[in-house]
Amino acid sequence: MNNMKIPGYYTSGEFARMAHVSIRTIRFYDKQNILKPSYVNESGARFYSDADFARLQQILLLKYLGFSLEDIRSMTINDTDYRFMKNSLNLQLKLVQDKIEQLQLVEKAIQDTSIAIEKDHNINWSQMLNLIHLTNMEQSLSIQYQNSSNISARINLHHLYAKNKQGWFPWIYEQCDVKEGMSILEVGCGNGALWVENLSKIPKNTDIVLSDISEGMIRDVRRTLGSEDSRFSFEVCDCHKLPFADNSFDLVIANHVLFYCQDIEKACKEAYRVLKPNGRFMCSTYGTNHMKEISLLVTEFDERITLSAEKLYERFGLENGYALLHTKFKDIKTVLYDDALTVIDAEPLIEYILSCHGNQNHYILDRYKEFRSFVERKTKQGFSITKEAGTFICKKNQIS
Repeated sequence: MNNMKIPGYYTSGEFARMAHVSIRTIRFYDKQNILKPSYVNESGARFYSDADFARLQQILLLKYLGFSLEDIRSMTINDTDYRFMKNSLNLQLKLVQDKIEQLQLVEKAIQDTSIAIEKDHNINWSQMLNLIHLTNMEQSLSIQYQNSSNISARINLHHLYAKNKQGWFPWIYEQCDVKEGMSILEVGCGNGALWVENLSKIPKNTDIVLSDISEGMIRDVRRTLGSEDSRFSFEVCDCHKLPFADNSFDLVIANHVLFYCQDIEKACKEAYRVLKPNGRFMCSTYGTNHMKEISLLVTEFDERITLSAEKLYERFGLENGYALLHTKFKDIKTVLYDDALTVIDAEPLIEYILSCHGNQNHYILDRYKEFRSFVERKTKQGFSITKEAGTFICKKNQIS
C-alpha cells in the first residue's frame, strides 16, 4: 500500500501542507507523544484524519500562546474535559496580561532613559538594569499562577457540590463580623476569593490590606478587585515578618494558611503583634477526616498515589490548633462549618485531583482515559465526601 491515498486520511505531507508546517514538525510531535497518526500501514507510512487535524490546530494555537510541550501534552488529553482546558487558558491569559504590563513598563523606562540622554547626556544604568528584572519574571509568574489555577480548581468542587448552600467564603466573612471603620489584614490572601464573593457586604469606610508571599497572586487579586476600590491595598510580604507597626489592625485573617508556615509560632506572634488590643485573629483549618474519600479513591486506582506530601492538619488542624494558638492567645473560640459534598460529575473531581500537590499526575496522565472511566463509575450514583473544616477566633488581650 505504501503511501497510497486512503479514503478519509491524509499522508504526512498533505497533513503538514494543510497546517502550513513542515513534515519535520509533524514527526517531532509524533515522537513527543503529543500527536500520533490515526493509522500506520505495514510499511510504516503514517496517515492522519480530520480529528487529528483539529488536534494539530489546537497544539499550534497553544504553542503560539506560549505553553510548553509538557503543558500541551496534558492539556490535550481529552476534548471533553473543557474545564481543564479553560483553567489552562485562564492561566496563560494572566501571563499574557502580565507580559503586556511588563512591556508597558519597559516602554516607559526606555522613553525616560532616552529623554534623560537627550537632556543630561548620561544614562541611568540602575534604571536600565531594572528592565532585565522586568523581562525575566515569566518563569516565576508561571509557577505562581499555576498555584492560583490549582486553588480555583479546588474551590470549584466545593462551589458545585456543597450541601451547605451558604458557601465557605460567605460563612468565613460572617465570622469576621466586619464593621464600619475597621482595619483588616488578610495574610496569604491567594486569589482574593473571600473579598470577591462578599464585595457588596463590605462597608465603604473599611481599610483592608490583602497580603501574600506570592507576587503573582497579588498581581492577580489586584487585577480582579480593581486598583480603584479605595477599601483595598495590596502587599507582597511573608507572614513570618509582617511589614506593619504594632497594634495596627482590628482583625487579622489567615484562611487555610498557618499549616503552610515554616514556623507557625512565629506567624502567630506576628499576627498578635500587629493586632490592636481586643483585636481578633481568625485562622481557619481542616480536621483529620476532611476530604478523606478522595485520597481513598486515588489509592484504590493506584496505591502509589499520594495527593499531598504531608498531612497539613497534623501541622495545624482542628485537633491541635488550639494548643498551638494558646501559647500566645488566651481567649480562643472554635467554630465549625457544617458541610459535605456529593459529587455527581467526573470532570470537577478529576480537576480537583490533578490540582493537588502530590505525585498523582505522574501516575494518572499516562492512564488518563482509564482513570476518567474509573471516576465516572464512582460518581455515577453520587460520590460522598466528608468535609471537616472550621475556624479559630482568637482575641488579643486588652493589655499585652
